[in-house]
Order: sequence, then C-alpha cells, then structure tokens
Amino acid sequence: MRTAAALVAAGSLLLTTPSAVARTPVSAPFSEAHGTAVAAARAASEGIGFGPCSEEQDLPPAVECGTLRVPLDYARPDGEQIRLTVSRSRATGEDPATGRAVPRQGSLVNNPGGPGVSGMYFPMLGVVPGWKRLAAAYDLVGYAPRGVGRSAPLSCADPKTFHQGPAPAPRHPSARVKRERAARAAAHARGCAERAGDALRHYTSPNNARDLDVLRAALGETRLTFLGSSYGTYIGALYATLFPSHVRRMVFDSAVNPAPERIWYRNNLAQSAAFEDRWADFRAWVARHHDVYGLGDTAREVRDSYDVVRERLAREPAGGKVGPAQLHTAMLKAAYHDDHWPQRAHALAAYLKGDPGPLVEQAEEHPEAAEEAENTRAVYLAVECNDAPWPTDFAVWDRDNTRLARRAPFETWDNVWTNLPCAYWPAPRQRPLDVRAGQGELPPTLILAAERDAATPYDGALELHRRLAGATLVTERDAGSHGLAGGVNACVNAHLTAYLLEGRVPGRRASCAPHPAPEPSSPAA
Repeated sequence: MRTAAALVAAGSLLLTTPSAVARTPVSAPFSEAHGTAVAAARAASEGIGFGPCSEEQDLPPAVECGTLRVPLDYARPDGEQIRLTVSRSRATGEDPATGRAVPRQGSLVNNPGGPGVSGMYFPMLGVVPGWKRLAAAYDLVGYAPRGVGRSAPLSCADPKTFHQGPAPAPRHPSARVKRERAARAAAHARGCAERAGDALRHYTSPNNARDLDVLRAALGETRLTFLGSSYGTYIGALYATLFPSHVRRMVFDSAVNPAPERIWYRNNLAQSAAFEDRWADFRAWVARHHDVYGLGDTAREVRDSYDVVRERLAREPAGGKVGPAQLHTAMLKAAYHDDHWPQRAHALAAYLKGDPGPLVEQAEEHPEAAEEAENTRAVYLAVECNDAPWPTDFAVWDRDNTRLARRAPFETWDNVWTNLPCAYWPAPRQRPLDVRAGQGELPPTLILAAERDAATPYDGALELHRRLAGATLVTERDAGSHGLAGGVNACVNAHLTAYLLEGRVPGRRASCAPHPAPEPSSPAA
C-alpha cells in the first residue's frame, strides 16, 4: 500500500520530459508510480493517431479509432509495450435544443465495467437524445482495456470449446458435482497461465488505472473527466487514490464496494445475496401481471412455474440448445435490468404453453459470439484473481456458499463456478489498495446508485461515499437497475448532466424517485 507522500510524488513525476524518458535503461525496475509518469509523458508527446475505424470494429463513420501504447509492466516503462484500442467521436459544439454554440470541455472517457468489457462503442451514445447535450461539449472517448478485444487480448481456453451447449445448473450441487467443478476450475486456471505466460500477472485493476492516466495524457488532457460504470467505478476509485491531482470530474455509476477486505471474494458473496432479492422483485412483478402471463399471482407461484421450466429443460433442452444453465443466464439479465422483465416473462409463459421459440431466442448460446465471451471471461478472471488474495481451500468456498445458498439459491453456485479458478490461480496475488481521499484532495465527484442493484449492492455506494471526502451520492430509491447514467430516470440524468456540464452537485446526498416499472407485454404481441 502506498503512502500519501508517495502518491503526491507520483503526480509530480508527470513533469518528466520525453528526452529524460529515452535515457531510462530498459532493464532497470522503478516504482510503478515513476513508470506511469514516464509512460504518460511519452503518450503526451506521441498523442493518438485517430483515423477511420476498421471494419472489424463495426463502428459508424462518425467514430474515429486509434491505438495507445502502454507498458505491460509499469515497473519497466521502457520494457515490453502493448497497444490499447481507443475510439472517439468529436464534440459537436452545438446545443441540440437551441442550436447555439457550446464550448468544448475536453474528453469524457468511459469504462463500462467488467472486468473484460470493451468500451469501444461508447462514442455511439452521442446520437442518443439523453446524451446529445454531453456530446455537444465533450469528445466521447471509449477504449478496450488491456486484455480486451484487440488490446493485447487474453485467452484461457480454445473458444471453440467455450460454449458447451445445454448444461445443468443445480442450486444445491452434490459432492460429485463440486469435485468435477473444482477440477474444471483448476484446469481453466492452468490454461490461463499456459496461454498468457508471465504477462498474466500484469492484468490488474491498478494497471487499468495507470493505463487510464496514460490515456488522459495521450488525449492532451491535464485532468481527467471520467464516467465509470460497475467495475469501471473501481478503476475510477483507484485512479482517484493514485492520481488525485489529475481528476477534473468523475462519475461512479453503480459503485463497487472498494473496501480492501471486500475485493473480490466477499463482494461476490454479497452480490449473490443481492441477486436473490432482485430475483424476488422480478417474480413479484410477474405475479402482479398474472392476467397477462399466467405464471402465478404470487411471487412463490411464479417461482414454482420457473422451477417447472427448469425441470423440463433438464430432461429435454429447448430446441436442443437451452438447458437450465442457459435459462439461468437469460434470467440473470432480468436481475440486472428491469426492461428485460416483459421479454423474460413472455418466454417462460410461451414455453409452458408449448412454444419454446421465445425462450430459445433469448437464451441460446451463439457460436459466433464464443470468442468474445471467452476473452471476456479470461480478462475477468485475470483481473479479479490477480487483484487480491482468494481462499485457496475449496472447503472455505463450500462452507460459505452452502450456507448462503440456503437463503439465496438463485445465483450463489453459478457465481462460485465463475470465480472458482481464482482458488487455483498460478500468478502472484496483490494486496488491494486502500481507496480513499481526504477533504480537499479531490474536486467534487458524483456517485449514482440504485437501492436494489444486485450486481453492485447499494452498500458499495455507501462505502465509496464514506471513503471519498467531498463526493455526492445520488440514490434512485426502491429501484434496482444496474447502470443509471443516461437511463430512464430523468431525475438521475438531470444530476448527471448538471455535474458534467457545470460541475454542480446537490450537496452530499440527494435522492430520486424510482423510474416506472415496465409495462407488461402480451404473449400474443
């Protein structure tokens, strides 16, 4: 853990000149703070050569693309380099409502979460009505973090073997299933090490924050304006701790709990518990619309209907493609975003009436997406497994999750299987940074959170708010969608826009009424 003095020194090192950088011996290890300063100075000199995006990136002509050079290892800034892909749409400079000229405020950089998710599509939001005012004042900048997509991509397994077709998803797995899953997780961890080699250890959240500072410098920005969602909030929190003097404005949308003891094992336990509550919200909504879906007029009856679907799929996968595991993955999306609720309820109702088509359409795995899905999981594991200590004895996982699954069966064991390679991880583990900023160390920052968010439970926003002096917390009450910025809540968006355009925050705390629940759609429709 770095001292406050070391963090201040890291900021001052940005004055390093390119000529000084060139004299740094390749083999000499330095502090990562110094290495970041060296890389940022070089990036400020080189910039990013934006131009047309390649066809593979599937972006519209208004979006430009380029690459950013960063060190694989910040302790050796002149050692091996990797390139991150970056996308940008330039500020329009025109207020969409009045047509008046709007002064440019620089770049707004986005990280959408993950770990393992690309932000290359962020500039496309500039044409969405809720984003046009921001797109008038800011260049919208997205990027693929290290390991993701074309940014020094990671892989742990052959993508052709990644989607295995219909699969079970027991809520209370047997001892045999646990042994098989543990062996599979250990093999997957070995695959990550074999494919990535020694580079694997450098895919971490602190390095993601350092990459962000190099990107800031390459964009010509003295200070960073950043919107991080979900896992992106943790990158932002690390950035604010490591580079407080480089922060201009920062939005934490659906905040990860940054307490070091929660990274990442305990955060995943809390997430599994929160998904149970959100799954109950979905079932209660379906029950209120029993006249439309016919799945039961109580949350318990809806759960019984869902269990009937699971049992039938275990005996005979829908369309030969969708088993209980695929069903669970589809329903998990309903726990992230309530705009999925009508679709998912429709699919369950149609299946029980003899039509598996909607369920297959929503839940089947697509072979053409396997490479991206495998890459996403590889980066997710590399970052989370490297970031912090994890229990290395499966008995600990078994004890904690068996207990949790008694009251939260919906997501608990599937979450275990996702993260279990971390028990057998071959790369060194880090000690998480103690995220915090004292009074006056940061400009005002903005935290957005929904009270019933399952993916990043609300206590994470409270913890981040406590750790960052001067931060404002805007809460959407009695709501649970994950990712609020630019969404359907006009009150939340008003606070977001006022902050990013004018730097205004509504004091230390503010709240917004929940957005309306989705309207049911008839299965016939």
